[in-house]
Amino acid sequence: MAVTTPDASRPAPSADDLRARVRREWPRARADLADLVRIPGVSNPAFDPAEVRRSAEAVADLLREVLPDVTIRTATRADGLESRPAVVGRAPAPDGAPTVLLYAHHDVQPPGADDAWRTPPFEPTERDGRLYGRGAADDKAGIVAHLTALRALGADRRVGVTVFVEGEEEVGSPTFLDFLREHRDVLAADLVVLADSVNWKVGVPAFTTSLRGLVDCVVEVAVLDHALHSGMYGGPVLDALTLLVRLLATLHDDAGDVAVAGLVSAPPPAVDYDEADFRADAGLLPGTALAGTGSITERLWTKPALSVIGIDATSVAHASNTLAPSARAKISLRVAPGQDPAEALAALRAHLEAHAPFGARVTVTDGELGRPWAGAADSPLARVAREAYAEAWGTDVVDVGLGGSIPLVADLLEVFPEATVLVTGVEDPDSRAHSENESVHLGELERAALAEALLLARLG
Repeated sequence: MAVTTPDASRPAPSADDLRARVRREWPRARADLADLVRIPGVSNPAFDPAEVRRSAEAVADLLREVLPDVTIRTATRADGLESRPAVVGRAPAPDGAPTVLLYAHHDVQPPGADDAWRTPPFEPTERDGRLYGRGAADDKAGIVAHLTALRALGADRRVGVTVFVEGEEEVGSPTFLDFLREHRDVLAADLVVLADSVNWKVGVPAFTTSLRGLVDCVVEVAVLDHALHSGMYGGPVLDALTLLVRLLATLHDDAGDVAVAGLVSAPPPAVDYDEADFRADAGLLPGTALAGTGSITERLWTKPALSVIGIDATSVAHASNTLAPSARAKISLRVAPGQDPAEALAALRAHLEAHAPFGARVTVTDGELGRPWAGAADSPLARVAREAYAEAWGTDVVDVGLGGSIPLVADLLEVFPEATVLVTGVEDPDSRAHSENESVHLGELERAALAEALLLARLG
């Protein structure tokens, strides 16, 4: 398909006109999303990197329909680490018009256990107005929102547009800052729209105004130089997995708050989350108490949270009466806005080393660092966006925090300090991003595409 050339002589499209255009484009958008979901572009190093490359190429082919300059790019970090492939598509701004950077990412999380999915994770399936599949919401829906908005605008696009689709967000964007610096000239923009967050609920749009940071590490507990018969040596010697569990149990107090000294909290949010709604959205089993203290949004958005996201130990299927000499766990720490992630990681390491159970050897291997962020969505460009999103949904935008991490927001503002950054939503509380049975509400995705089309039209 040939790229449409903007025509400044055309009258600006009305909201009703754009709504009709997005509706007309929707069957193609739905099909494109399904095709993208079929590509298992998992950026985790344990998976095939060729699929991430294939995902980037598919995104580039789609963007070539709407933008004249589309390339697949990488960057190299100072330590030699090369980024996974990202797609950058550009259309220059007319004289005096702003440039808008539309961000999404094409890589996805590992699918998890296949038997936990109702349908295969990489076979898109529509049920009750939602499209299910790994990456359907996070964040291939963001790519489709950008693409559909540009298709709907066509020749009525009168601003500069850069679409930046990253390929390693799901592994913490380890080369993102280097990528921004290396490709600064092609990524510079007045307004950045990140379609990688969550709306307040189906039917209510949200702008994310705070994000927790993220640090992770692997802790190993070792007690023996080789495995032992549990009957011959059990009793005086505790196995490494038991000791690891005891160590991990020190990370929270009896109320469920994180018990690591040196971590900070941000001021509590002004809005709260109804407990019944939160329990339903989370799928919490009946009778399970909520952990921590303070309001639910405070615990979600402005206090640290710590999770054990993986353990290396003998599986039940392969268990024998043996004392394991060592065991490892990967720990993920969400850092409150205002905390330096390096300081948070140092505090976590100090806690783990100080609580070594029974004198076992504790070794901590540092992982990635991601900075938290907080900022008000209140600038002239943000106000135009607020009006566009409110019109697309038919209700006002809610400002929310997010317990998850998008470290690249802080990186963007470091490289482009004058830019306005809007963190917007294509997900909703039922999307189950990172979990089994991930899905996107197709009606919400269509509204997100309309909101972007309205925003780009009004900025022009």
